[in-house]
Amino acid sequence: MNKSNVNGKKGELIASKFLLQKGYEIEALNYRSRYGEIDIIASKDEYIVFVEVKTRSHNMMSFPYEAVTKSKQRKILMTANRYLSATECEKQPRYDIIEVYLSDDTRVKKHKVRQIESAFELEGYM
Repeated sequence: MNKSNVNGKKGELIASKFLLQKGYEIEALNYRSRYGEIDIIASKDEYIVFVEVKTRSHNMMSFPYEAVTKSKQRKILMTANRYLSATECEKQPRYDIIEVYLSDDTRVKKHKVRQIESAFELEGYM
C-alpha cells in the first residue's frame, strides 16, 4: 500500500472517531456500488450522512475539499441512492466532506479535522 493509501485509511479512521465523538452512529464504512464508493455512512437525528473524507498533510497547497469534483460528487450521489434504495432508509440524506490534516510531526498524534456539512446537493447531479 502506498503512502497516499495509508494516509487515506488513517484519515478515514480519524474521521470515524470524530463522528462518533459528535454523537453520530456509523452505518457503513467504504460502502461500494457499481458507481463508486462512499467512505463513511453515518446517521444522527433525522439525517443519514454520506461522508467523503479527504486527507492531506499540513503542507499541501490546496484545500482537501477541492478534490471532491463534480464528477466525484455525481458518483457519491449515485452510490448514496443505491444505498438508500437497498436499505429503505427514511432519514433525510446529507452529503458532507470531512477534511483531515495530518500532523507533520510523527511524535504528535494531534490532527486537525474539519467537517463541512451539506457540502453539495442532490440538485442537478445528472
